[in-house]
Amino acid sequence: MHTKKTKFKLSTWFPFSWRDLLITGVILLCAAELCILLQMADTSDGFASPVFVLAVLLISRLTTGYLYGLIAAVSGVVCVNFIFTYPYWAVNFTIAGYPLTFFTFLMVSVITCTLTTQARQQERLRSENEKEKMRANLLRSVSHDIRTPLTSIVGSTSAVLENPGLSVEERQELLEDARDEAQWLIRVVENLLSITRIGADQAQITKEPEAAEEVMGEAVRKFRKRFPGTSVCVSVPDDLLLVPMDAILIEQVLSNLLENAIFHGKAVHVKLSVQKDGPYARFSVWNDGYHIPDKDLPTLFEGTLKHSESTDCDGKRSMGLGLSVCQAIVHAHGGSIEARNTEDGVEFSFRLPCSEEEQV
Repeated sequence: MHTKKTKFKLSTWFPFSWRDLLITGVILLCAAELCILLQMADTSDGFASPVFVLAVLLISRLTTGYLYGLIAAVSGVVCVNFIFTYPYWAVNFTIAGYPLTFFTFLMVSVITCTLTTQARQQERLRSENEKEKMRANLLRSVSHDIRTPLTSIVGSTSAVLENPGLSVEERQELLEDARDEAQWLIRVVENLLSITRIGADQAQITKEPEAAEEVMGEAVRKFRKRFPGTSVCVSVPDDLLLVPMDAILIEQVLSNLLENAIFHGKAVHVKLSVQKDGPYARFSVWNDGYHIPDKDLPTLFEGTLKHSESTDCDGKRSMGLGLSVCQAIVHAHGGSIEARNTEDGVEFSFRLPCSEEEQV
């Protein structure tokens, strides 16, 4: 047991990577070449130490763990003494003042390596804490969003099975309620899968240039199939607008925003648009539904909106999960998302970086 723990600690603090080893070698080689050029231009010996300290700083910042920073620190001391300090091309620590000088250089390099590595680890821990907070908010929201439709499904199907004397119309109404709740559960599961995929450490968003109008058209097609009574207006630019994205995820963002307009805003009219906004493509989803309380706007996308806070719109379902998924997807694409109340409704908009061709 003790041996396993030791190995785990060593692999954590001193992980080996061919990539990091290559970075270390390249930076040390560049530092040595720079010192050779400086030596050719100036015969003084004081330039080598700060150059290699800078090399240690870069290596510690670009690699993982302490191993490569320590290798760079020791290698820098040897190079400075062997190549760039008199007597040249000889290791000599016996000259007066040299031991203290090189010991100081080694300590500065080691401390630089340690501080830089600790800063990277703190940044990684902060990122992990944010992910854990997001997962906690997600679980809290899902616990409510799943319980209510499941209860409704069980109640509707039990009523049909236990009451054979129900009329056809009553049976139809109960089964339609069960179907609607089941469709809502499907959307919740899709949101869960998306946010889990984005939050996974090894997951990568694969972005391909997609025509913005095609992605919007697919989201609108599915929305009209589910809500044929809602008026939907779509506005797109005359020129083809290509945006690097994961089309399935961005379509889900649009679907969530459209469905929120119906379930929570009780909207009758919805407008979708996309337009060029500098180096970004700006997607907008407007609806004529209820205004969002001003106190909820700052935290609307954090998944913290409680059911009791949305009773004016739809008391049995929280919009927190869907909007937090939207934010996670947009942020994973390098974009931003916001919501605001307009005079006659609510507008959700998000921006995605355009392709290099579109930015010109």
